Amino acid sequence: MNQDRVRAVSHCATLATERRSFDGVETDIIPLITGSVAEFYIKPMLSCVGDVDVMYHYSDQLAIPAGTHPPTQLPDEFHSRVNVFEIVDSEFPGYVYLVSSYLLTECTDEGKYNAVECDESQRQYLTYKTYDESHGPAIAFDKPPSIPVPLPLGRGSGFSLDIVYCMRCLSWPPQATDWPTRHRKYGWPDSATVDRVVSNGCDVVGVAHRQCRQDEWMGTRQHRLSFSRAEIVLLNSWIPVQQIVYHLLRVFVKTEGLTDSADNSDATTLSNYHIKTLMLWACELKPRWWWIDDLNLVRLSVELLRILSGWLTNARCRHYFIQNCNLFDHRDCSQRLIANRLIPETEASLAQWFTKNYTRKCAQLWSDSVLRLFDDISNNRTELQKAISAVVDWRLNSLWWETFVCFLHTTSMCDYE
Repeated sequence: MNQDRVRAVSHCATLATERRSFDGVETDIIPLITGSVAEFYIKPMLSCVGDVDVMYHYSDQLAIPAGTHPPTQLPDEFHSRVNVFEIVDSEFPGYVYLVSSYLLTECTDEGKYNAVECDESQRQYLTYKTYDESHGPAIAFDKPPSIPVPLPLGRGSGFSLDIVYCMRCLSWPPQATDWPTRHRKYGWPDSATVDRVVSNGCDVVGVAHRQCRQDEWMGTRQHRLSFSRAEIVLLNSWIPVQQIVYHLLRVFVKTEGLTDSADNSDATTLSNYHIKTLMLWACELKPRWWWIDDLNLVRLSVELLRILSGWLTNARCRHYFIQNCNLFDHRDCSQRLIANRLIPETEASLAQWFTKNYTRKCAQLWSDSVLRLFDDISNNRTELQKAISAVVDWRLNSLWWETFVCFLHTTSMCDYE
């Protein structure tokens, strides 16, 4: 447990207690913590959480693949009357439309649902509103700390909240039909993890393809398949070194100004989603020994950055789940410039970069006396080791304090509610 998770749980609890009323019928809001808070189980010195991400769906809506029959049984979270929408492909892989198709009504004596197909006159494309503060499919809210947090944790303790409305799909989408069965030479993910991913289905979120957002009709009707639930399962199955490298790569590209903070798979610049896609492919295509035999985080980071640079140069980044989907489906003049900046001259130069921009920043968060140790490191290996050891010691000694602050945060949330 940490403050980011406490905040996320608090917002989920708030959403879960709200109701939506439509035509006099109240339905529940079902929230889910997604993004970095749910994906990372490591707790690095610098936070791996950029913002708190929460998805939610309504208990009276359900999406199904086009041409399939609606289910006769639903999880308990769903309402007794459920509007069912078919997922219809668009011309862009991964982007779809939702068309109203069925009304499910629960038979209380059997616990099953009867399906009534909509007349042609009732079938219509689902639309959604767009907002100036939209962050891809999310609505972003800037939030101050909910309680005063004592130093050292109080520095930079503000955060933002991204809330995404989605429609639940209980089935694995046909657009990703080859993902569960494709050959995996090194056994990741294993069959149990694959089964768990597939059983979670997917979600559909309201955001149009980059080329369609200015279109009056498609800009408010086109949706995107979301694999957030799958990504949570997969990233939590990584070994620690894989999570650490993913964290370091995100820090590098963000600090160098090569990425925005949106976890948006069709961003025109390099985004966190491209880094996640890079790591998912690497975990599947690299053997376990590649990660652990020579446990050198800098070497691993350099090799992965070179792969990403090649993707940018060739304008080719395969979606991890959806076949025939290229996340770099356009050529941008900045891509080659970013590709060149992704390649450090040597492993030593990247190690120096992390010392300056990561370890030193950790020292700055906690202690001026520890920070001063970095003034004398230059090329002195002994002094560098002394400075880094001091940061590690300070971190270990502060863990009890972080736990106490997290406890205060939790109790404050409970008192507020």
